[in-house]
Amino acid sequence: MANTEKKTETKETTAKKAPAAKKAAAEVKKPAAKKTAAKKPAEKKEAVKKPAAKKAAAKKPAAKKTAPKKTAAAKTAAAAKAAAAAKPMPHFGELDQYLFGQSTHHEIYQKMGAHVDKKDGKEGAWFTLWAPNAMAVQVVGDFNGWDGKNDVMEKVASMGIYEKFVPGAKVGDYYKFKIFTADGRILMKADPYAFWAEKRPGTASRIADIDHYKWHDAAWMRKRTTFDPKTSALAIYEVHPGSWMKHPASDENPEGFYTYRQFADRAVEYVKGMGYTHVELMGIAEHPLDASWGYQVTGYFAPTSRYGTPEDFQYMIDTFHKNGIGVILDWVPAHFPKDAMGLAEFDGDAVYEHADPRQGEHPDWGTKIFNYGRPQVKNFLIGNALYWVEHYHVDGLRVDAVASMLYLDYGRRDGEWIANSDGGNENYEAVEFFKHLNTLLRGKNPGVMMIAEESTAWPKVTGDVEKENGLGFTYKWNMGWMHDFLEYMKLDPLFRKGAHNLMTFAMTYVNSENYILVLSHDEVVHLKCSMIEKMPGYEDDKFENLKAGYSFMFGHPGKKLLFMGQDIGQHREWSEEREIDWYLLEDERNEHLQAYVRELLKMYRKYPALYANDGRQEGFQWINADDADRSIFSFIRWAPDGKNNLIFVINFTPLARHDYCVGVPKAGNYELILDSRAEKYGGEHKAPKRYKAWEGECDKQPYHVAYDLPAYGVAVFKFSV
Repeated sequence: MANTEKKTETKETTAKKAPAAKKAAAEVKKPAAKKTAAKKPAEKKEAVKKPAAKKAAAKKPAAKKTAPKKTAAAKTAAAAKAAAAAKPMPHFGELDQYLFGQSTHHEIYQKMGAHVDKKDGKEGAWFTLWAPNAMAVQVVGDFNGWDGKNDVMEKVASMGIYEKFVPGAKVGDYYKFKIFTADGRILMKADPYAFWAEKRPGTASRIADIDHYKWHDAAWMRKRTTFDPKTSALAIYEVHPGSWMKHPASDENPEGFYTYRQFADRAVEYVKGMGYTHVELMGIAEHPLDASWGYQVTGYFAPTSRYGTPEDFQYMIDTFHKNGIGVILDWVPAHFPKDAMGLAEFDGDAVYEHADPRQGEHPDWGTKIFNYGRPQVKNFLIGNALYWVEHYHVDGLRVDAVASMLYLDYGRRDGEWIANSDGGNENYEAVEFFKHLNTLLRGKNPGVMMIAEESTAWPKVTGDVEKENGLGFTYKWNMGWMHDFLEYMKLDPLFRKGAHNLMTFAMTYVNSENYILVLSHDEVVHLKCSMIEKMPGYEDDKFENLKAGYSFMFGHPGKKLLFMGQDIGQHREWSEEREIDWYLLEDERNEHLQAYVRELLKMYRKYPALYANDGRQEGFQWINADDADRSIFSFIRWAPDGKNNLIFVINFTPLARHDYCVGVPKAGNYELILDSRAEKYGGEHKAPKRYKAWEGECDKQPYHVAYDLPAYGVAVFKFSV
């Protein structure tokens, strides 16, 4: 998540004063003419004609026909039928209201928001809104000249559900809700459930029809159900679509954004060619500020309009799937911004957030915190997660800032937070929210991943909810490993021997969770330097250091994630304002690094030893974890069937070890399958492909292999038992 996030300016005024709540309600009944912006024309006034009184001709009453007498039951049924005919069934019915109040309306997006439909033979759209504290609500937009006097929404439930069918409203129309508050203000709010939003800096919602895209990913969706998170390969390419690759700036496209369709076609080629299994997309849900990277969301149900329409977004997902690539989205249920058109004080009071700032605000981020104990808010978030997975075929959600949700005192000083019922700092409501969410979403959608960005020692984040009282996530980012790894890699090789334990410590807890090893966007921004610039030494040394570091990462237990640009040796820190420096691939060193990462990914996917035993003690064995003086690490990754096991030997110093010996568990031949200093990766090392194991104790193993280990050299050997 972005470490520094900014508030955004909106074109709408936050509030317009009215003398009192009664007057606001009166305005709804008889609103004054409203001045509107030039881009949104005002509705034309029509004179209201009073119908002339009809002259009734005197008629002679006809003779009465004798009707059969009705029973009491029949009379009751007839009365009920007449009442039903007089008052049409609401779009948001009693069952919807009940489920919403229980936070179990799993397809809430099909009722809330704007939906094109037909009523009484007229084309139009239903608008449905939850605003429990509002005095009155109008829907305004292109369809009524932004004058809602004729489109006052009807309150159909005591919990504050408002709805209105507007004839003539159509796909593409811009709209907002005009909310009259209890204290006399008028708020112009975007639709929390909108499927589409106006491109920033505009803040209106747009009507969209998202039900007619024809999917072509049936084979992928069937295969997804068989995905086993513990035994499957997972290598993620984290991408910010707006800055991965750009067009030259133009008047029509000043930011140079690729559309969803253009991005899909180019990114699929790259991701597939490199060998990643999944992409993780940043900044998809609509957000007003580019610099927030998508972590201050105002449109939870709307793919950002920066890159196109909802249908374009569906095409992108479909294209990745057709090419065998999964899609993970960043998802932000931890907080939301205070923008005037957004969720904050939605109807003039705290609706989505806690009213008390000690519970409802992040002091460091200047944002609001969701009220996870309120059923309708919980339903909003759970329904949103299901929406991305089930409607858009997304394969996983990476849940941002989980730690900030779990701890009531996160980022707060004493006196700035409220303890739970037992006097502790655990957020019981957030805990139950995660348990409910993960159990439901993963239960309904086998193979879908829920990934926690959680940076503390909270236990059993990936533990089973029923059996272990865990939170039920599929994976947890291993932030501890990342921190230790980067601290070690930044050190001058002379001092690495004093920090040897930084590279071994993670193995003491590696089996406590299902981990992903991450080198994410957060590590290459805000003066932290890019990955290549973190490395010590001269330019050539930096590249060899990074190859050694990536080799250690791919050999270490845990799934993998690399942020874009890290696989080509991007020199500059990442910025959302510019594309990756692809021109660097004209330099042989960058080209060789990319080729090496491609080979690591190929090796990772080819050999189950590197992924099928993650989280199991029998999947990893140190050969020598204590060679601190030479800063060399050697270990075995064991395959479940004992075939094609891999031995890693990694030298983190610029000193070659021509007489190096590594202990091995059995006699026979060992095949060298990766040499980081080979010519195709920019080196000059020419090593044999096969090595015979000689009897004789080494590293507490009964046999050993002699190998000429180059400076910063990496050697990976294959053997079977």
